[in-house]
Formats: sequence, structure tokens, C-alpha cells
Amino acid sequence: MTTADLATGAQIRMRGPAAGRVILTINGGTSRDVPGTWSASTEYLARALAQRFPDLGIGETKYRIRSWRRFGMCLDDGKAALDHVVAAGATEVVLIGFSLGGAVTTQIADHPLVRTVIGLAPWLPKELPMDRMADRTFHVLHGSRDPLPGTPGVSPDSSRAGFSRIMAAGATGTYTLVPFGIHAIALRTPWGGLVPMPRAGVWTSEVARLLTDTVAAHP
Repeated sequence: MTTADLATGAQIRMRGPAAGRVILTINGGTSRDVPGTWSASTEYLARALAQRFPDLGIGETKYRIRSWRRFGMCLDDGKAALDHVVAAGATEVVLIGFSLGGAVTTQIADHPLVRTVIGLAPWLPKELPMDRMADRTFHVLHGSRDPLPGTPGVSPDSSRAGFSRIMAAGATGTYTLVPFGIHAIALRTPWGGLVPMPRAGVWTSEVARLLTDTVAAHP
């Protein structure tokens, strides 16, 4: 695994080959202005996918500030991460956006090397234009128990409304509920380890299924 600084000051770390088809994950965020961290959910997913798809490059993005109140900064960081993997030799990029990252991916999906976007419990506010998703394939996976009472998250009703707007903009895709899934796929312990949430294996299998279909459709 390698880590690199992006042009914005954010960071990216990569598993697997840099050239060819690359999966780029974009992190979630919070309402507060807090320094960027590596997402436990996308890290868990990246580790699992690296084992299943050793021929694919898998990138994780760390924002400078991981807050939806700084969406413009997060968007710039996502663009910089996409530019980085393209410059490193990617010939196709599959975007995976978790929570806040779902919104970021919809705004950078018009890059010519992007055909497929996967949203994991994606935050898709109605204020965002979705014209950049035209002619793209957009798959949503969302936990049916998101959000748990008293915890932050994104409701399935919200992401389904965003999904409908993206389909109306000219995209194709699927919307799938993860039974009993919550917002997070994994959490991080105080000492840095990962704790998978009860449905983490289902999230991983569903993403792997979508990636397998994508590879089959575009060999």
C-alpha cells in the first residue's frame, strides 16, 4: 500500500496496480469541521475488495476537512484524487462514494474515464445538480436501518429520492436495500483497529457483485 499527497493537500492511498481499471473510494463526513481521517468503512471495504480483485487498483481518499459544511473543499479533494489515479495510469475508474462521498462522486462522474458510480448510503441533497451523471451507471446500496435513533446517517428515503433524480438525468442503475444494515460498514477502535458492523459482509458481497458485473460488461 502506498500513500501520496494530492494537489489540494488531501491524501490518497492505493492498493494493487496503479494502471488499468481502478476503484476510487470517496469518504463520508460530518456536520462539524474536523480534520480528515481514513474512513473505517471504506478501509474495511478496500481491504476486502483487494483480496477479491487483486488485478484492480483500489484507492482511498482522505479529505483535508471531512465536513459537509465544507463540501466545496471535499469536492476539490475528490477531483484531485481522480486526477491522481488517472495520471498514474488508470484507464477506467469506478467511483464508490460513502455517505458524503456519494454527493462528491456525482459531481466528478462526468470524467471520460468514469462509467460506473456506486453509492453506499449516499448523501444526495436536492440542491445538487445531477446532470453530470447522464449516461453513467449508478448503483445505490443502503442499509434499511439507517439511521439508528440518535445517531447520524442518511435515510433510505433520502437516497432513493436522489437516485430518482439521477435516473431522470439520464443515468441507468439499481437501488438495493441491505436488510438490517446501519449507516456504517465498520468503526475504528481508539487504537486504530477496525470493527465490522453486523452486516459488513453483506455490504462487501453486494459491492463485489456490482464490480463483477461491471468488469463483465466492460472487459
